[in-house]
Amino acid sequence: MDFGKVTDSALKDVDFKLPADGAATAKTLAHAKPLKHHDFFVGCAKWGRKEWVGMIYPEKTKEANFLDEYVKHFNSIELNAVFYSIPNADLIRKWRQKTEENAGHKFVFCPKFSRTITHIKRLKDAEVPTDLYLSSIHEFGEYLGPCFLQLGDNFGPKNADILDNYLKHLPEDLEVFVEVRHEEWFSDPEARSILFEMLAKYKKGAVITDASGRRDCVHMELTIPEIFIRFVGNGAAHQDSDFARVDEWVERIKAWQDKGLKKTYFFLHQHDEKDTPILANYTIQQFNKHLGANIPEIKFLSADKDITKQGDLF
Repeated sequence: MDFGKVTDSALKDVDFKLPADGAATAKTLAHAKPLKHHDFFVGCAKWGRKEWVGMIYPEKTKEANFLDEYVKHFNSIELNAVFYSIPNADLIRKWRQKTEENAGHKFVFCPKFSRTITHIKRLKDAEVPTDLYLSSIHEFGEYLGPCFLQLGDNFGPKNADILDNYLKHLPEDLEVFVEVRHEEWFSDPEARSILFEMLAKYKKGAVITDASGRRDCVHMELTIPEIFIRFVGNGAAHQDSDFARVDEWVERIKAWQDKGLKKTYFFLHQHDEKDTPILANYTIQQFNKHLGANIPEIKFLSADKDITKQGDLF
């Protein structure tokens, strides 16, 4: 994932401190009540990583069987695979069957809307591809989590009415989180207010993307009592920094949890995905220890690869 990437030399100048809560968060959690049970989902963006063979996938695992192994370690995935084309219903049923046979625990797919809808049609006259997309992803059945609507960098506030119209016509019971990237959504107070009030009106969530080079996307606005965080780490050379960033997220999530936050979806990305399972396992450990999550830890095939056992930075 290259979004928000900065050079190694520039990382030292990045202020990773999480901003204060936004206005939407205060409204959303004002009347919420803390729950005894809070659902946590931690995962990655893709399962097709050859670098994980010998780390969490057994040696000689074929690419066709990567999903079978992935679902043994994680309880969710930010499914980017369906972004590139309208997903085929038969393929979705195949993925569901693999999950049923191998997961052994609750698991959810959070499929990204197809780029045909978001980047080619730009949400206009997109009824047909949207119907096809929804028809296919419903084949996930009980394994379907919230859908992820990512808009392009050039989809700015001038398109607010288009976004409003699109969200208005989605099924009311469809769980959706929306990510915007155009800088004016965050820099223009009026546009920011319009966006988050719109999402709250339709009971859709706002994706928070924590990337080094786009700190404006760490907007801290909750429009529903659930969060969908895309955390972009900086790789093994900056692991201490990434762990510290996870620690700060734990503190903030705990504060929201105490005010009535119901669900947390936390997806790990890195520009080099090789060590993402290590970052993910540290996240799972901290969620379990400090937030009361009960997520099974990742089973590394070699003890020396599970460096998260060496300490706790929280």
